[in-house]
Amino acid sequence: GSMSVVEHVREMAAAGLHSNVRLLSGLLLTMSGNNPELFSPSQKYQLLVYHADSLFHDKEYRNAVSKYTMALQQKKALSKTSKVRPSTGNAASTPQSQCLPSEIEVKYKMAECYTMLKQDKDAIAILDGIPSRQRTPKINMMLANLYKKAGQERSSVTSYKEVLRQCPLALDAILGLLSLSVKGAEVASMTMNVIQSIPNLDWLSVWIKAYAFVHTGDNTRAINTICSLEKKSLLRDNVDLLGSLADLYFRAGDNKNSILKFEQAQMLDPYLIKGMDVYGYLLAREGRLEDVENLGCRLFNISDQHAEPWVVSGCHSFYSKRYSRALYLGAKAIQLNSNSVQALLLKGAALRNMGRVQEAIIHFREAIRLAPCRLDCYEGLIECYLASNSIREAMVMANNVYKTLGANAQTLTLLATVCLEDPVTQEKAKTLLDKALTQRPDYIKAVVKKAELLSREQKYEDGIALLRSALANQSDCVLHRILGDFLVAVNEYQEAMDQYSIALSLDPNDQKSLEGMQKMEKEESPTDATQEEDVDDMEGSGEEGDLEGSDSEAAQWADQEQWFGMQ
Repeated sequence: GSMSVVEHVREMAAAGLHSNVRLLSGLLLTMSGNNPELFSPSQKYQLLVYHADSLFHDKEYRNAVSKYTMALQQKKALSKTSKVRPSTGNAASTPQSQCLPSEIEVKYKMAECYTMLKQDKDAIAILDGIPSRQRTPKINMMLANLYKKAGQERSSVTSYKEVLRQCPLALDAILGLLSLSVKGAEVASMTMNVIQSIPNLDWLSVWIKAYAFVHTGDNTRAINTICSLEKKSLLRDNVDLLGSLADLYFRAGDNKNSILKFEQAQMLDPYLIKGMDVYGYLLAREGRLEDVENLGCRLFNISDQHAEPWVVSGCHSFYSKRYSRALYLGAKAIQLNSNSVQALLLKGAALRNMGRVQEAIIHFREAIRLAPCRLDCYEGLIECYLASNSIREAMVMANNVYKTLGANAQTLTLLATVCLEDPVTQEKAKTLLDKALTQRPDYIKAVVKKAELLSREQKYEDGIALLRSALANQSDCVLHRILGDFLVAVNEYQEAMDQYSIALSLDPNDQKSLEGMQKMEKEESPTDATQEEDVDDMEGSGEEGDLEGSDSEAAQWADQEQWFGMQ
């Protein structure tokens, strides 16, 4: 026989003709409303689902949810009536029930609508209502992500494991489990059978091990493990692995290698978005604002629906000292992706520099919740505490980080930074910094802090030696500038001038190097006699006061200390 009108709607839906489905189903639903006898309950159910699907396709999520809800009510009525009839295998009813849209699929679509509307609780409720035996892998995956976001870790772990039971190569579910501190060995055991039965998958257990290190914050071993994967000829030039490496170098405070790996990844994939927010941040911090601008433009061309282009643009604003614009761009990025750590850090830093410290603190705390292994999140929070003179809170936080992330050059330096703020803990700061520099003599943040300490003690010769050795293997604007300050203090004007010039060639926007130069040009002018006096005066107050002042004034210090990311 000929096709019913509902079958025509179904065919068009299957063919992807959403706008056509929307018009026709809308008209048919009105007819059905005006004459309830016109369509059977199962036909009404179908019409409502296809109509809702077309609304979903048009991104009209609230409207779609209301239509899906009506569809489910219709389905309830349907199952009541169908239970009465004996289920004889008569030809008439079979095709009908076979092609009914799945109720589970409808609930999944509803949950998608709710997440788009930022109503996560409703999304969880609707998926939670599906008996666990009936949950498809995508439902378990969505539930796992929602639970994780809501902080329900045990439920999240259960759902991720369920995904892996159904699909043992679901790598993102594996990452989800590792991020919830399930042990690497346990996760690997869930995929073992597949790894052993399929050729060329022997790398997978190493991959799991690598990301287990990432999520425990063991950057060094994570880097070594990913490098070993990357060297395997079959996985060479994999953009995801390169991106992870770049991110790990960044976390470990090795910005030079981080930038190199990001560049490599970008060359391989010109449409790469993931991780570009960190890359843009690193470029901005190095004073390469023109490159940041170009990167932002390129990313906006690729997609303005991702957080990354907004963050990159925000970093440009932040480092151009346009904080309210940076704040707006950071907020826009968070709106697009509430899990964007980089957006939270940008917005937090902008708020802090605008003097809105309490609001900033909320953003840094959320960043820490999302990325408990990233030191830069803690650094941002600690700077907020110092800016609001809560030295005790800063000390508690720095000690916690030191305990949880282990004693490495970065955590030692962070703790020392706080100790420097309190006259009582100056000696402790010194010990910590020396430990850090023994572990990593080139770690810029530790060198900067140690120099600050030596400046307070007026040990300029020691400072000069420290900075020269740190600059032997790397070039860094801040180090050159501080060396310039120290050389001025011991009357080495010509060489100080050279150091300021190098600093400015590395970062033309470096205010403090400009000030150093201008100060010297004033000093250089009149006769020798007055020049001598000026120097004495400067050693006594100016120079030391300058470093001290910038230290207590967190807003200025922000430029020098280069918060929000690692050295």
